[in-house]
Amino acid sequence: MSAPVHAWGQLGHRVVAQLAERDLTPAARDEVARLLAEEPDPTLAGVATWADELRGQDPDLGRRSASWHYVNIAESNCRYSAPRDCPGGNCVVEAIRTQTAILADRRRSQAERAQALKFVVHFVGDAHQPMHAGYAHDRGGNDKQLNFRGRGTNLHAFWDSGMFNSQQLSGDAWLTRIAARAPSADARKPASAQPAAAQWVEAACRIAVAPGVYPTRARIAQSYVDTQLPLIEQQVRDAGARLATVLNAALAAP
Repeated sequence: MSAPVHAWGQLGHRVVAQLAERDLTPAARDEVARLLAEEPDPTLAGVATWADELRGQDPDLGRRSASWHYVNIAESNCRYSAPRDCPGGNCVVEAIRTQTAILADRRRSQAERAQALKFVVHFVGDAHQPMHAGYAHDRGGNDKQLNFRGRGTNLHAFWDSGMFNSQQLSGDAWLTRIAARAPSADARKPASAQPAAAQWVEAACRIAVAPGVYPTRARIAQSYVDTQLPLIEQQVRDAGARLATVLNAALAAP
């Protein structure tokens, strides 16, 4: 399995969280505010990249949670199997399930539930980044070297943040641009009918293995960005809608 790179980068994760915040129910909004009251920025966007910062802040938890950011299923025809792909529950699919259950459990301490909330906000975003559900043999595109506008990068990093950065837009501009998109039909379904996280990563994986996503040459042109960036934007939009659905169900008034 591959070591994770920060999916969507700070900008993408914050946009996912901001989109979700807009769709929280009053009960969920109040509970988020209570759980995050001690945070420097007590918003979903303010904690959206916390899970990527653990290696510096809490090395032990960072190591234990490292494999929770991704699942490699491209070699398995983008079909998820928990026994094969997620031994011990250590992948993004089972991490979302486990942390959502902790978040929803009012018998847990506030600290446990606040930590679970921060994990859920991040991992729902990760599950929609195609390279986080991609190939194991190249560590989710980390080993695929690219050159764009004379600068070296790799496929994973280019999907995380490189294509976002190429547009030279502010975070607010990205939020406006992506919020203008409609979530996909599946992402608009209520919690009871939502596809499970396993289906989110299977759909993300199918993007990762689609023709043209892996360039035949290291040097890539603007046409690559023009083709692939709309897919990224839709994935971020759907992640925001699904995160809101997950949180509204987990944080419903008791």
